[in-house]
Amino acid sequence: MTDGAVDVVEFVLTAAVYTDDRTLDENDLPPAYRRVFWSADGDADASAATERDRSARGGIERPLSTTNATAREATGIDAPWKEISGLMFTERDDFSGSISFTDREMAESWLLDRIDDERLLENPVLAKHFEGADGVGADYETARERNRPIQADRVWIDGLLQEYFADEDEEEMLDLVEVRAPEEVDITLDDLVLTSDQEAEINKIAKAIEHRDYLADIGLREIGKLLFVGPPGTGKTSTARALARDMDLPFVEVKLSMITSQYLGETAKNVDKTFEVAKRLSPCILFIDEFDFVAKTRRSDEHAALKRAVNTLLKSIDNISLIQDDVLLIGATNHPDQLDAAAWRRFDEIVNFPKPDTRMRGDILQVITRAMDIEEFDPQAIAEITEGLTGSDLRMVLREAVLEALTENRTTLTQDDLELAVQGFEERDNLKNMDMIEGDHDALVAGGDISGAASDGGEPSGHDHEHTHEH
Repeated sequence: MTDGAVDVVEFVLTAAVYTDDRTLDENDLPPAYRRVFWSADGDADASAATERDRSARGGIERPLSTTNATAREATGIDAPWKEISGLMFTERDDFSGSISFTDREMAESWLLDRIDDERLLENPVLAKHFEGADGVGADYETARERNRPIQADRVWIDGLLQEYFADEDEEEMLDLVEVRAPEEVDITLDDLVLTSDQEAEINKIAKAIEHRDYLADIGLREIGKLLFVGPPGTGKTSTARALARDMDLPFVEVKLSMITSQYLGETAKNVDKTFEVAKRLSPCILFIDEFDFVAKTRRSDEHAALKRAVNTLLKSIDNISLIQDDVLLIGATNHPDQLDAAAWRRFDEIVNFPKPDTRMRGDILQVITRAMDIEEFDPQAIAEITEGLTGSDLRMVLREAVLEALTENRTTLTQDDLELAVQGFEERDNLKNMDMIEGDHDALVAGGDISGAASDGGEPSGHDHEHTHEH
């Protein structure tokens, strides 16, 4: 019997058990199954849903329908019924297309013979159902703790945002905020090259998130506001996103410069809305980029609406808490020298993101070339000649090396290709930063940033590339 049959039987059995056992809720279903059964118009069971679950539009209604279509979506198997049609305990209704068991007890016995406790721990519904059965060591509470919570699912996040921004006038505010579900973040902390200080600070905040009930009990509430400082391209955004991925937390990202948008008269209101979104999505990470914008606005003669927005921002930071609101606040700045005392004192931890040293650059190169074919590759030799480059810069070097090789119809690179790409990058970087004279200024500006980097000399627009390596 194929692994596909096991997957389909597990799906059908999970749906049947969940339908019958009203003590189970959405957090017991594996995320892949929740996505299939989520209804934008449905309501979570009143007996199981929390108050915040019910505040979001949508839910999962019983009974769960298991058809060829839902099984295909949940398991990724093209022909689910074909996989299990030869089993003596399965049947399909030709009229409705539903797949079910003629003998559920036989189906349960069949499945238990083919899966182990570790697999049961990935499915709280079945872990609870089989807990205590002969030969089964899976623990329901452990499985539930491992399972990603419903609040981290894209469908739940979208339902809440649709509910909260039902007013058409308020939909504009979503242009200022980007919300990512953990499943949409493609990097983990294990992929990052971090300094020992960075690792220590991240470990501390992870422990604080894990034990926030204890911290509340002992009255330690002023915790959970981090400021990431360092040049562009050193991994500030990537680290924050990876933390969200590893901890199954929604990631709410705001760029402060966006409050200078066409919604100028609504800036203070939009700042309030941003923090309200984070609180409603909690537990989550609220990431505020370009934090130096705060100090620049406070010192300047900017529009009064901007100054009101910044003051609202500072008050909102004061009034949000990891312990009380389940929101981890992370600010980031490329220009810590521009921050004033009012900005600094809002954060309880400062995490420095320096440019990578030679060893770190070697590690970064190992990762970003892992899918490439490079003859006689010596990452440390390249690291030695890339002093001052960030992880983002190294990616750009590799990009140029690959493109140059493709012009010669080659997909295998050489060490010489990389060294030439480093030279080319340095030449472009020097040209980009040179003083413009006479008529050259307009020509270079019209062509844009020829290195492809952001205007501040860092990572490509929209990216804060990480220092990464695989352990």
